[in-house]
Formats: sequence, C-alpha cells, structure tokens
Amino acid sequence: MKAIFISYNQAYNEDIVEVLEKNHQRGYTRWEDIQGKGGFNGRPHMGSHGWPEMNHAILTVVKDEKVEPIMADLKATDEAAPDLGLRAFVWNIETFY
Repeated sequence: MKAIFISYNQAYNEDIVEVLEKNHQRGYTRWEDIQGKGGFNGRPHMGSHGWPEMNHAILTVVKDEKVEPIMADLKATDEAAPDLGLRAFVWNIETFY
C-alpha cells in the first residue's frame, strides 16, 4: 500500500477528485483552505488581500498498482495549467487496517 499526498490550488478541486474517480479510488481525506508557497516557482496561496488564493490537500491510500496511473494523471493535470500549482508525493504505508 502507498499513500499519495496531493497539495493543489483550490481551482483544481473538481479535477483532482475526477482523477481519483477515473482511477477507481474511492477513499480519501481532504483538507481545505490551506496556506502555502511553492518551493520552486510557485506563487504564495495565503488567503490574504495580496495573495488571495488558497490550497487544498488530499491524502489517499492506494494499492501499489494504482500509484503510477494516478500520478500520471496528476502530472498531466498540472502540465495543462502549471501556474495554478499542484504537487503530489508518494509514501510507503507500513501498516494498514
């Protein structure tokens, strides 16, 4: 099992859920209105007057064989609108019940 953590501009919310649904991934946890700033070229998403955008994040635990298709779809989503901001990370899951 693997965990995929996805941090993204709030504008992507429906797109990210559609990626999970397309890959038959039902379960996830979503956090809304998260502040942050990209580590490379990203603009701040602080919910302030100067930087009004916000981020959302999703954590989903998937079977190993789902990782590559989901990550490929997320990469394609990011590449379609790179200025919005989307990052995804994969972690090993040691125990799952």
